[in-house]
Amino acid sequence: MGFSRLFRSRWAALFWSAGIVWTAYDVANDAPEPAATNATSGNTVEQSTDAVGATFNMEDLAILANAAG
Repeated sequence: MGFSRLFRSRWAALFWSAGIVWTAYDVANDAPEPAATNATSGNTVEQSTDAVGATFNMEDLAILANAAG
């Protein structure tokens, strides 16, 4: 769909912009979970995360490092 045709109709532009807002909400709503806490002592348990916030296991990284040589 060309943008020049899109903005000739107010309704088409409205539906297009609603899709953009919906996509932005969908992406922004995927916030990382708060850190887990130890129930007995109340201390926060630190989990290793990558640049995008996904958790990973340090043992898996050690296996990869040893396999690479």
